[in-house]
Amino acid sequence: MTEERQYSAPGDEIETRKPVTVSRYRGITRLNHWVTAFTMIGLILSGMALFHPSLYFLTGLFGGGPTTRWLHPLMGILLFFSFLLLFLQMWRLNLPKREDAEWLANIKEVVKGEEENLPELGKYNAGQKFVFWGMSGLILVMIVTGVMIWEQYFPGLVSIPVRRVAVAVHALSAVAAVLIFIVHVYAAIWTRGTIRAMTRGTVTGGWAYRHHRKWLRELAGRRKTDPAE
Repeated sequence: MTEERQYSAPGDEIETRKPVTVSRYRGITRLNHWVTAFTMIGLILSGMALFHPSLYFLTGLFGGGPTTRWLHPLMGILLFFSFLLLFLQMWRLNLPKREDAEWLANIKEVVKGEEENLPELGKYNAGQKFVFWGMSGLILVMIVTGVMIWEQYFPGLVSIPVRRVAVAVHALSAVAAVLIFIVHVYAAIWTRGTIRAMTRGTVTGGWAYRHHRKWLRELAGRRKTDPAE
């Protein structure tokens, strides 16, 4: 990545309307995000239905037990490839930066909404990066273990003892992914103005200045040097 674009992605730009709005996500990225999100919800519900007899009633959402049984792994494959597309778009901007350690050290101020003394951040803060890398690792683990326990198509892939371990790892990874998913949704709701980024694709200039100032400064600097201006 070039020095001029350390914190921003293609499509990020400051718009000229007043009040100032900032383009944060392109349409294809937003579509990719929502496909991933709704697939994750489907996997959570179908996975819970298969996890314990007391939750079997959830299979009614998918047309019954047999349908749920073959639909769940197919949704898992969809989640893997959908998230892979997001990963390819976002991994560079989620690499750790020096300011992330300081942000984490002052997490109390973040929770209290007192961000004035925090370091300027790029497009993502340390919490968002944790969600990104956590989900990346867990989805990889779940797709690998999912294939190992997918007896319909891979009945002899691994031995029975290995399959039992894979089932346990798959379930524990799913629980961890659900917890991260909940944190992600809560943080998006709690940080006012965040959901707009994934619905309209834009944020206000004030939101960008308050939460991701280094990203905003980079966009402003890029706009000043744009020969088209």
